[in-house]
Amino acid sequence: MRKRIIGGAGAAWAITLAAAAPVWAATAAQDPDLNAQTQPKNQWTDIWTRSTLLGDMGGLRTWMGNHGLSLGLTETSEYLHNTSGGIKTGGAYDGLTTMTLGLDTQKAFGWQGGAFNASFMNLHGSDLSQTNLGSLNTASGIEQPRNWTRLWELWYDQKLPGNHFDVKIGQQSLDQEFMTSQNAGLFVNTMMGWPGVPSYDMPNGGPAYPLSALGVRLRAQITPSLTALVGVFDGNPLGNDPSNMHGTNFNVQNGALFIGELQYSVNGGSAGDGDRAAPGSGGLPGLYKIGVWYNTGAFADQRYDNTGLSLAAPNSTGVARQHRGNYSIYAVADQTIWQPDSEDSRALNVFARVMGSPGDRNLVSWSANTGLVLKKPFPGRDNDSLGIGLSYIRVGSHAAGYDQDGGNAVRSSETAVELTYQYQVTPWWQIQPDFQYTIHPGAGQNPNNPLLSLRNTFVVGVRTNITF
Repeated sequence: MRKRIIGGAGAAWAITLAAAAPVWAATAAQDPDLNAQTQPKNQWTDIWTRSTLLGDMGGLRTWMGNHGLSLGLTETSEYLHNTSGGIKTGGAYDGLTTMTLGLDTQKAFGWQGGAFNASFMNLHGSDLSQTNLGSLNTASGIEQPRNWTRLWELWYDQKLPGNHFDVKIGQQSLDQEFMTSQNAGLFVNTMMGWPGVPSYDMPNGGPAYPLSALGVRLRAQITPSLTALVGVFDGNPLGNDPSNMHGTNFNVQNGALFIGELQYSVNGGSAGDGDRAAPGSGGLPGLYKIGVWYNTGAFADQRYDNTGLSLAAPNSTGVARQHRGNYSIYAVADQTIWQPDSEDSRALNVFARVMGSPGDRNLVSWSANTGLVLKKPFPGRDNDSLGIGLSYIRVGSHAAGYDQDGGNAVRSSETAVELTYQYQVTPWWQIQPDFQYTIHPGAGQNPNNPLLSLRNTFVVGVRTNITF
């Protein structure tokens, strides 16, 4: 499971940086690489009003842009403190530095529709959820028990004539395009980014931030409102060398992960490539997604051994029954429900995401997120956001049965509520106070002593994002 590897999945940090963007700007906002490429140059001249802290860097960014090159550098830092409940009280610092390099092949050497991308990251800090909370809904997507530098993504994308199709090949992180909710990206909790089902049920959490896997993705713009994404990737992002944590273990020897998603936009919601669909009849914009993934690998039963006995039985072989393949279906919705003036950024958005998977071979059988995000909560604060969200994880039936067989505290479900406010200090700097209350942490079981349960936790903290 991803939580014990990186301290949580989900590219919450990435879409947090772009959370000020409206729903229909989904693709560029969700992809930090695209986001970096679309940052305006020379728009501001004063350090407090320009788009990046370092500005044009003495003309370097302009020179790179003229040659089709782009450079993005961001730093996310946070301090979260558990004030009550869980394993123990106390706080932790987490940090994430990312660098992205892009190349527009048309500007660089006249090849139309091509784009190279490479991104790197350094995670630094500690793991509050593992050491202090004992929760399944990990408090932050950038938690990491040690300093870790790795290659994140390395791919080439080619648009085909007409721009209705494009193909991306290489090392990719699925959470940049699949299962995403633009409004959920405001939040700090990991499961708002990469949800509970794929985090716990895909091998090593699946090819999502900060991991990735070799694969091919095809995107088709079927109509102005309907987009299809399909892809096939290596089934395990850590592959056959779990100790290789630097993202350079390229292989396709771990089974296959197939994934497909349909995206339907209404009233100018995202058309899937950052372009707006044809405006509707004046209604509020929204984006709806349905998807499915299937992994061809072998998955261990959560309750029974290879002879049919409970794994908790004294005479069990201890070898879990194996299931061939694993899968999940999911649905995501982002909808603006209130916008008094279409020319104003002030708007109230709602989001919801739900997904399920088999309860016999997975720790988590259901996960869901929902919440409200208010843009421009106060006059004059056009790029601030206020959000309240809820994350839910349901433990699979066989994992609960194993607890019952062994006389442990039986795991059931866990719910986390988060309240957050993102304050845009300058175009390149955000400060975000955050509050999280987790009910039934560990789904009712102390991970350090399965006979015991944990008290509800209350976490307070602050995050800051700087774009260089």
